[in-house]
Amino acid sequence: MGFRVLQGGLFSTIQDLGRYGYTDIGITNSGAMDEYAYRWSQKLLNNIEGNALEIMVGLRLEVMIATEIAVCGADLSFKINNISKGIWQTHQIKRGDILSFDKKISGERAYLAVKGGFKIEKRYNSYSTTLKEGLGFRVKRGDILEFESHLSVDKRRVQQRYIPIYPNSLTLRILLSYQYGYFKDEEKDKFFSSSYEITIASDRMGYRLKGEAILPKKGDIISEAIAFGSVQIPKDGQPIVLLKERQTIGGYPKIGTILSIDCFKLSQLPIGSKVIFREIGIEEAEKKMKDFYCEFYTL
Repeated sequence: MGFRVLQGGLFSTIQDLGRYGYTDIGITNSGAMDEYAYRWSQKLLNNIEGNALEIMVGLRLEVMIATEIAVCGADLSFKINNISKGIWQTHQIKRGDILSFDKKISGERAYLAVKGGFKIEKRYNSYSTTLKEGLGFRVKRGDILEFESHLSVDKRRVQQRYIPIYPNSLTLRILLSYQYGYFKDEEKDKFFSSSYEITIASDRMGYRLKGEAILPKKGDIISEAIAFGSVQIPKDGQPIVLLKERQTIGGYPKIGTILSIDCFKLSQLPIGSKVIFREIGIEEAEKKMKDFYCEFYTL
């Protein structure tokens, strides 16, 4: 037993940290878009190898068996039995409770984790959902999401200083790629001095931006592997930030790669938000990433 899905919501899927080691056969990494919020949902429950529901809005669940949950990430007006509840913390739920995420207050994606994880089959060593590849689990009305009952008298929450505030603008730190030389100096100047808007064409594959067009000297290249956070410049000159469900190879030049921890923040920005780019050196980038993970795991 577990949850009975009363309403599937906008785009609710089960995710973990991703599917790695299969890009050579065209299978993308996938995984939680905001790893920071996802990792907290697991940490609060002491899940060793878990998964979580990635929720965008509109999900409603009926509890069929008592357990412990954690909700982190976007504020989607989380309620239990129509009573507002805090996020970035654990909750005890019992049979017959109704969980709902009915309205976006701030952020785009919330993560609902259960103690011990959802009992679904791993595919290619991951629980993550990638619909275009037919892998994972997209939630729909009538589904049963199974888990085991776990009860605890403890209540755990994230300290306030670690809870992010989701803004409507963001500076993205970018490590320049070896294809940076494909762009003239005036195009590089435009890229770093312009503000770009997140368009409605954005999804888990990539965030498409609208703003000053950046035109490379060479528009097509031999297809090659694409890293998480790569900023690809297609023929129309409008940047695309490639994210968790990006294609495994691509043939457009990439001006650089955004720091992963900034990609997590980007995934919480709504359509119409503004972003700007700032160059970061490799030593600073490595330090920022190391500090992020070292701090998280020593909390």
